[in-house]
Amino acid sequence: MFVYTVAEEQHTLSEGDPVWGVTSLAGEIFLLRKKGRDQVEVYDVITYCALRCLTVPNARRFRPIDMISCAYYYCIYIADKYKYIRKIDIKAPAFTRWALNGRPRGISVNASHNVLVTYLEVQTIKEFSSHGELIREITLPDDIINHCHTIQSLDNTFIVCHGDPGDAVNRVCKISADGRHIVHSHGGQRGSVHGQYNVTWLSMITSLCLWWTFSISE
Repeated sequence: MFVYTVAEEQHTLSEGDPVWGVTSLAGEIFLLRKKGRDQVEVYDVITYCALRCLTVPNARRFRPIDMISCAYYYCIYIADKYKYIRKIDIKAPAFTRWALNGRPRGISVNASHNVLVTYLEVQTIKEFSSHGELIREITLPDDIINHCHTIQSLDNTFIVCHGDPGDAVNRVCKISADGRHIVHSHGGQRGSVHGQYNVTWLSMITSLCLWWTFSISE
């Protein structure tokens, strides 16, 4: 697992099992790996020294998909292929989980400190409270196909990246607050030249960063 600036590698974290998520919280880096125990490795954000490991309980059928942190509740959320969100309260640590009734593909935390879940195979985003209560469900426009990840802007619109390797269109879109309309989009035909995206798991965050750069330039 590497941490990069634009031009050069700065630090290298320890090698190991495949990485499925990384986030930071209160001066620590949390690294999620796909393995039987000690799935969450914790590092100092300055020195990159290993501090401890957290084992997700009842992980026999645990297949991590994504991870995000919340500074307000001082916790970490992990999306599970087997249709769960697992919450780790860091101070205790204490573990809870709730069912999603669908397969997640990406998660994020919005300004209200709620969890946004992007669902696989259905054009849906769901917003949950920190305790797993379903707050609302947003249905995306029909031409948002194979959406990977969603974040919510401060103006309550949604930034969604979508597209798979087999799709003709790979884009990053700004969606209205009710989820019904595409306000603006960037990308189109799948590719790697200027103005194009390859929206894969590995390029998801890059796509969202490029969106913000694009928005500012507009």
